[in-house]
Amino acid sequence: MPYGYNGKILKVDLTTKKITIDEHDEVWYRTYMGGGCLGAYYLLNEMEADVDPLGPDNLLVMAASVMTGAPAAGVSRHAVITKSPLTNMFLDSQAGGWWAPELKFSGFDAIVVKGKSEKPCYLWIKNGEVEIKDATHLWGKISGEAQETIREELDEPRARMLMIGQAGENLVKYACILNECKHANGRGGSGAVMGSKNLKAVVVKGDKANLEFADKKSIVELAKWFSDSFMDNPANKSGYYFGSADYLSHQTEWEELPTYNFKEGNIKDAENLSGTTMAETILTKRERCYACPVTCKRVVQTGEPYNVDPFYGGPEYETLSAFGSDCGIVDLEVVAKANELCNKYSLDTISTGASIAFAMECYENGLLTKEDCDGIDLKFGNAEAVLELIDRIAFRKGNIGNLLAEGTRIASEKIGNGADKYAIHCKGMEVALHDPRVKTGVGMGYAAGQIGGDHVVVEHDNDFDEFAPEIFVEQVKCLGILRRIPSKNIGPEKVRNFCYLQNHFSFFDSLTLCVLTFAPVRTFKMKHLIKLLDAITGWENSLWEVMKLGERRTNLAKVFNYREGIRRENDMLPERFYEELKKEEMDSAILDKKEFNEAIDLMYEMMNWEEDGRPRKAKLHELDVGWAIEKIY
Repeated sequence: MPYGYNGKILKVDLTTKKITIDEHDEVWYRTYMGGGCLGAYYLLNEMEADVDPLGPDNLLVMAASVMTGAPAAGVSRHAVITKSPLTNMFLDSQAGGWWAPELKFSGFDAIVVKGKSEKPCYLWIKNGEVEIKDATHLWGKISGEAQETIREELDEPRARMLMIGQAGENLVKYACILNECKHANGRGGSGAVMGSKNLKAVVVKGDKANLEFADKKSIVELAKWFSDSFMDNPANKSGYYFGSADYLSHQTEWEELPTYNFKEGNIKDAENLSGTTMAETILTKRERCYACPVTCKRVVQTGEPYNVDPFYGGPEYETLSAFGSDCGIVDLEVVAKANELCNKYSLDTISTGASIAFAMECYENGLLTKEDCDGIDLKFGNAEAVLELIDRIAFRKGNIGNLLAEGTRIASEKIGNGADKYAIHCKGMEVALHDPRVKTGVGMGYAAGQIGGDHVVVEHDNDFDEFAPEIFVEQVKCLGILRRIPSKNIGPEKVRNFCYLQNHFSFFDSLTLCVLTFAPVRTFKMKHLIKLLDAITGWENSLWEVMKLGERRTNLAKVFNYREGIRRENDMLPERFYEELKKEEMDSAILDKKEFNEAIDLMYEMMNWEEDGRPRKAKLHELDVGWAIEKIY
């Protein structure tokens, strides 16, 4: 019998209402394991090229992994894999929380949805039984109201659900999917895909006894070791006390905090947005994901004038920078309100904040007028304008709301007159709040990663250079990364690191692991990961095997994108990142365009990819996915 997985993939066609189950053997599960790799398999094998991301033929895959559901830190996540309406490329968006373990307990390892329901619906899955239920009465409700209604009508107060708010229903190109109304599959618009299918929620409930593990005793021992040890790690310690908001203080110290749409690297009074300030003012408690003691999630509450509801959690670093410094705002309560609104409406906070910052710079340079903005004075620092725009974007209200709901790439094309200069995106996805001029490895991930401007492609450069490098370099020596490399370096050593770490993070996304718990910089080291995988599955695994898993996912995603028309020339950064980032106390930073492109070319050679962007046939055979060759050759 299988350990750690159910051996069943649920497939639902919302057009025909047909429900089927795929059952695969152990070889298949050990080849793909889950998450993004499993999703890539289905997207390439069961979906044609060039489908409309918001059409019925796009697949929406929600996948756990063979590790999900074990009672240990860092294995509670799931991936949503689809064709992104924001980029028209492969999308693998990950989230933590409580939904994924419950999916496994309900009897399934993943769900594959296609088609479009005639009217709003939701899926109800309990202990292997599946029902498509009417959601007409839920359409138009914010996430929290819809969740409460569903739990009441099912009489299941502990049911877990993936769901969308009005932004997903209104097909905002960067709408996200939420669970517990605060854990988000944030990037790339998976919420819009869900909305395009008239699917309001996917609700799961199950019996833990359905899922068995090979060596429960070892799992418990590893979990206890983590619980006893995680505060010894500086990254986990800061995560416990301050959440990812603590990063803002480091970004401020190093003068690399994205400010005024990435024009500058710092803003006066930035510490007003920090994790320390949050802990001392509006923080009410800390929350966690399933079976994890790190408790990195923030819960905040404020009174007048914003009345932030703690039900919707609290802002993390990306949100603080996106709605804070990048929009010229240093009011923590404003950012907390922006976070609450995004979680009510199901909006990705990164793309929403970035779209507003883009519009502010266009307004500042006369490309958008007050009339274009429906009477809103869209100056940097206008907090009320930011909150108003979130509402307008979610409902596509007015000229400016409908424009920005398309994302900065399309919005800049519609504005014209050089607005593309201010659209800080890669392949259509607004970049996360980290500057490639000071983190060149992150910049390579933005430009050459498989989903666009995402920041979780490799470990960030300064973790090996500035933030406790004596700890973190030790943890990656088993990958052959033996020395510190400066954050701004863009030479062959950095390219080599990128290739190794890209595949490392790619296997994270296939095993749906949390980067805040596992090496290369967190508490569980590589040896613990392999021991935990062995104890869950009963397989005799190795670091080599999971690195090849990551390389498999990276290459399958590359195949998908090539099939959709993405080529080497699309692997580029916005022009802004070739401008000088001036600093007051530290050395200024600038990225040489020629050197950066040479680094991408070298990365292609190291990854064994053709110059045009295709993985070579031999590479696909070597990764045991030779079936993918016919998709692109």
